[in-house]
Amino acid sequence: MAQRDWARDHVRRYRQTGGADGHIWKGHDGRGNFPCLLLTTTGRRTGEPRTTPLIYGCDGSDYIVVASQGGRPEHPHWYLNLAADPTVDVQVEAVSFAATARAAQGGYRERLWQMMAAVYPPYEDYREKAAATREIPVVVLSRA
Repeated sequence: MAQRDWARDHVRRYRQTGGADGHIWKGHDGRGNFPCLLLTTTGRRTGEPRTTPLIYGCDGSDYIVVASQGGRPEHPHWYLNLAADPTVDVQVEAVSFAATARAAQGGYRERLWQMMAAVYPPYEDYREKAAATREIPVVVLSRA
């Protein structure tokens, strides 16, 4: 199954079950237990809603996601969308809410990076892969 198809299927199952199927992602190898939320951004070119399943962590009442795209040299589309319009919708299990997205900076970003690398260790490999072309954004989602 192509990655796009996998993500679309994940979003469909997550929404249909209120997160019962999809909130905890087993990873591509089936050996993990990674919490996922659904992030809906507004397409910067189309104006259409775009939903992406993302691994998340929590920092107080904020949700934290990482724009890693597997360490590829470019930012993921969802990150470019929220950079253009930081008003987003988030679903965590059966709860949906409006949020504002912002990229963490400096020491705050590094603290959140370490927290997220503990949640999903492959982020460290992704950081190495991306180092020559970009710093991977760590995104803070705060309820609106």
